[in-house]
Amino acid sequence: MKTIKDLTSRIAIEQTIGSTDREISSVDFDSRKVTAGCMFIAICGTQSDGHAFIPAAIQQGAAAIVCQKLPDDLNDGVTYLRVNDSDVALGWIASAWFGYPSEQLTLTGVTGTNGKTTTATLLYQMFRRMGHKCGLLSTVCNYVEDKAIPATHTTPDPMELNGLLADMVAAGCDHAFMEVSSHSIAQQRIAGLDFDGGIFTNITRDHLDYHKTFDNYLHAKKKFFDDLPAKAFALTNLDDKNGLVMTQNTKARKLTYSIRSQADFRAKIIEDSFDGMTMEVNHRTVDVPFVGRFNASNLMAVYGAAVALGADAEEALVHLSALHAVNGRFEALKSPKGFTAIVDYAHTPDALVNVLSTIHEVLNGKGKVITVCGAGGNRDKGKRPMMAQEAVKASDKVIITSDNPRFEEPQDIINDMLAGLSEEQKTNVVSIVDRKEAIRTACMLAQAGDVILVAGKGHENYQDVKGVKHHFDDKEVLRDIYKTQG
Repeated sequence: MKTIKDLTSRIAIEQTIGSTDREISSVDFDSRKVTAGCMFIAICGTQSDGHAFIPAAIQQGAAAIVCQKLPDDLNDGVTYLRVNDSDVALGWIASAWFGYPSEQLTLTGVTGTNGKTTTATLLYQMFRRMGHKCGLLSTVCNYVEDKAIPATHTTPDPMELNGLLADMVAAGCDHAFMEVSSHSIAQQRIAGLDFDGGIFTNITRDHLDYHKTFDNYLHAKKKFFDDLPAKAFALTNLDDKNGLVMTQNTKARKLTYSIRSQADFRAKIIEDSFDGMTMEVNHRTVDVPFVGRFNASNLMAVYGAAVALGADAEEALVHLSALHAVNGRFEALKSPKGFTAIVDYAHTPDALVNVLSTIHEVLNGKGKVITVCGAGGNRDKGKRPMMAQEAVKASDKVIITSDNPRFEEPQDIINDMLAGLSEEQKTNVVSIVDRKEAIRTACMLAQAGDVILVAGKGHENYQDVKGVKHHFDDKEVLRDIYKTQG
């Protein structure tokens, strides 16, 4: 057991009432989970204020309360600690509870709008190939070595996050790679973590339902680099106009990568096909089973980070050629009819542009592009018409359908997307609410040599409707359709 003093030794406490020598049996920020001897941390939260649940936590046996505002009625048998920011306190206390696991790992974080999952997962793959025991925290799935643990958030809450890192330490891992979402930075979920490196992929419009403005979103990402220690590296994408903004105030060692200009890690695509590409990386040629500029950029982030983490540059190139695609990220499924379907997680306007431009680069005018896409419900509505515009600009036919409608009506979301199109643009667009029928229709329209892009869900194997997750997998649907074509 740890004492209150043990758990709060690295936190600035503004006021203490009661003994800090008391032993604590558990730590929680959800009053419903509090048991006797628990330390309850009252966080302000986005949905409700934890301070309102302090009396309930005490009734359930909380021995210590960490809060930003002391309650009016104090209980003699409880220790109270007032802090400036209980979100930050939670991060540090969670780290302390699990024995500061991030300090026992070489921890690398990846942030950006697109490419986080691919970059983090490929680094995990590469370092395992190089003989390291590794952990991965990602949108698709968390891994402790080869043990898969389902992911519920891009970046978990501090208790779950530090618990997973502690599991990695216990399993003998020496490296951990994690996606760092803008929400987790803004909500201080990564407070108390000891990062050895940070990677910036790119930034485009996303999550404005939460951040409200692009500037807020950008500064959330930038804060990650501002907070990196001097011992860490900060690897940024020179091809993004905000790449150097991210690292301008960091104390970490600055490194750059690019597929357009001179950088510490530079790549050029020599040859491209749906089976893979040949790249020149820092004047050495390498074949990789990935397609397109955005993947070339992700691979340079992986290569640069591997070298920054101490890998031999030549060995890293060899392993780069042996990596494989991440589930639901530009996955190509060839049809018996001779067309190719690409399943991709693209769910922002910029991600659609990247994927569609890649398809056109490979097709080189020798086939048509049919795009199936939608937009998620209860999320940034401003990107819906923009996504429809980008899909129409770069496709011969667009089928707008349901994604994860959540608590909205699918047709309302589709109407928001259609509102961004002119009458002329709408002549190449059909809307089919049923996603399975939308994909089936695309397969009926496609001819040999054509490409269907099924965008938005990627690795997801469910559709979120009215709070219920119904099984739905774009790749499964395509394979079932292919069986009837063979």
